[in-house]
Amino acid sequence: MQFVWRLNPWWEERTWEKKDKHLREFEYMPIKWIPKWISKLSMKPFSLNFIIGPRRVGKTTGIKLLLRELMKSANPFQILYLDLELITDLKELRDAFLYYFRLRKERGVRKSFIFLDEVSRLYEWHRIVKGFIDLGEFKRDVLVISGSCSINLLKHAESFAGRRGHGKDVFVLPLSFKEFVEVSKVNPLREDMLKTAFKDYTVVGGFPQSINRLTRGEELIKAFEVEITRYDLSVEIAKQILSTIFELAPSAVSFNAIASKIGKSNKTVESYLETFQDLFIAKIVYWKDRKHVNFRKEKKIFLRDPFLARSFAAWCNKDIRKDFLYEWIVQEHLFRKFGEIYYFRNGYEIDCIAGKELIEVKAGKSHRKYPKNVRVVDENLLPKFLFQLSV
Repeated sequence: MQFVWRLNPWWEERTWEKKDKHLREFEYMPIKWIPKWISKLSMKPFSLNFIIGPRRVGKTTGIKLLLRELMKSANPFQILYLDLELITDLKELRDAFLYYFRLRKERGVRKSFIFLDEVSRLYEWHRIVKGFIDLGEFKRDVLVISGSCSINLLKHAESFAGRRGHGKDVFVLPLSFKEFVEVSKVNPLREDMLKTAFKDYTVVGGFPQSINRLTRGEELIKAFEVEITRYDLSVEIAKQILSTIFELAPSAVSFNAIASKIGKSNKTVESYLETFQDLFIAKIVYWKDRKHVNFRKEKKIFLRDPFLARSFAAWCNKDIRKDFLYEWIVQEHLFRKFGEIYYFRNGYEIDCIAGKELIEVKAGKSHRKYPKNVRVVDENLLPKFLFQLSV
């Protein structure tokens, strides 16, 4: 089991972090921070935690930072890290666990911290983990499992009902505007600095490497193409659907309108958009009045991060306009805070409905009147509004 030792260099090398790719990149970043989500994980045995978030958002780096911290007080053999991108089948995963169980017994380890990274890469990985839980192999342990496909991973999390112990579900997303301001050391009381920070945020978004200008959109697109292929979907059709979203934004649109434009069925468009949601690429916004949500009416579709939006726009050879970029940013922030996001249109339009908030987003000054309970947020008000959302 030489590859298990290679994935866990701290078992034989005290200065392992100096050679670790993720920790080296972290230390070289001009703007860096310890992710807050790390503290949300349960470190109390028995725990089965799930970390869920898009690729390139810093999940693995966060795990390595946590490993480094644990190493200050733990026996190195208490910690097992497995990257499931490097494990080819269930037998190999099972054998890796069996090898570790023997190793920790030899080393007198009674409590372990076990990390399984990018489990979405290995089909039916949960069968092995569930089997060992039922056998009592993890009863004194803390398990942390990460993945990039929200629906699949949440379904697996639900299948562990009664087997989670103190475990938590932790979502890792690109930084919100407020978080971006905080890590950039911007004084939010200075309106000029807040506006400059917002201008930067609309370009670099909230991915750690994009904030530090250490990545290009092409790298994010390549990761997306890999994920789309894993779903047995067409990269070309995905590109056509995204191109259509840019062309029609920020207007509400039906699946049929997109399908007609690219020459595919409604069902195909719906399937791809659901996959985009699963990968944290896009979000579908449904129509809502005071009492009802209508899932059949035209939908709004937004991309969930400014850097993400710019990367896909470049890929599709489309322009990014302020009118829909600002609206998308507000929709994402409201969705994160309230766990819901809708829109309304009937004579007039309300871009964002979440909780008790009714928000109309304008790139420039508004030239029409809205009901008193509708808050109109233009370009000058956006930075302060987003910062005060406290997401």
